This record gives sequence, C-alpha cells and structure tokens, in this order.
Amino acid sequence: MMTKTALILVDIQNDYFDGGLWPVSQMDTVAQNAAQLLARARQVGDLVVHIRHEASPQAPFFRPGTVGAEIHPSVAPQAGEAVVTKARPNSFHATDLQARLSAAGIEEVVICGAMSQMCIDATARAAADFGYAVTVAADACGAKETQFGEVSVAADQVHAAYMASLGMSYGRVLGTQDILAD
Repeated sequence: MMTKTALILVDIQNDYFDGGLWPVSQMDTVAQNAAQLLARARQVGDLVVHIRHEASPQAPFFRPGTVGAEIHPSVAPQAGEAVVTKARPNSFHATDLQARLSAAGIEEVVICGAMSQMCIDATARAAADFGYAVTVAADACGAKETQFGEVSVAADQVHAAYMASLGMSYGRVLGTQDILAD
C-alpha cells in the first residue's frame, strides 16, 4: 500500500563522496541519514524516487557512463524504485518526476541529497510551487564550499543559509530523527 508521501533522494552519487570528482562536505553522514530515511520509506510503503544528475562528457563531474555518475551504494535503488535522470538542478525540469508523483497521488515530499545550494534548493522550491507539502531533511543534505568574488563561504555556512531560506517559505526543514519520529 502506497502512502501519499514520496521520498526523493537527489544526486547521492559517487562523485560527491571523498575520492570523487566533486566532493561535498559531510557526504558520508548525509548518505547515512538518507539511508535511514530510505529504509523507513520502504518499510511504510512511501513512493521512493532516486534522482541522478548526468552532465555532459566535458563537465567537471557526473559525466555520462562514469562510476562517478552512478548512485552511491548506500542508497542503491531496489527493483521497482524509480530512477529519474536529470540534466539541470531542478529535478522536475524536463523529467517525468511531476507525472510520477501525480500518478501516485502524492501530497507530501521528503527531500534529501546534494547539493543544498543547487539541486536541493531548486527541487524543494519547485515541489512547493507544484503544491506539495515539502520536508527537507537538513542533516541528509550536503553543501559544498563556494566563492563569490572575493568572498569564500564554508560548506556549513552555505548549508545553513539555504536551509534557513527553505524553512522560511518553502516547507519544513527537520533533522532525520525528527522526520523518522513524525
């Protein structure tokens, strides 16, 4: 029996882990928390959708056909779980994600993965715009340090800024344990 909730795991792919082409801060912890959410979703019959980003062959990471572009083993899809491939930060853009959620009668989405400042932000905002109740699992999302002009921003600061913004207007931002206890 399916519930009206979907777990959307965004870009938990090998290139974001240590040794990958674009390592994201705390990605091992992010994946461990995402795996807990995944186990619960499977247990209660929530719809599970794995999102994987595939860039161009010239891109710095997530190149087609590479091990780095594959979903990390910690959250590997099981038979029957959807895998949606995207080419933009918004998981809904030019994919069948919205059609899948609609067909399943989904009303709420729980979003986790990487990167907080790109694909998590874009996907959460789009989900809210489509009318879904959005929950972002803050400790199951990872950010990467960034720079703008002369300003360097540490990954934890990037993550906090995006989680604060999402929590203000787009949905609930909770920790994994709070989501599991919900």
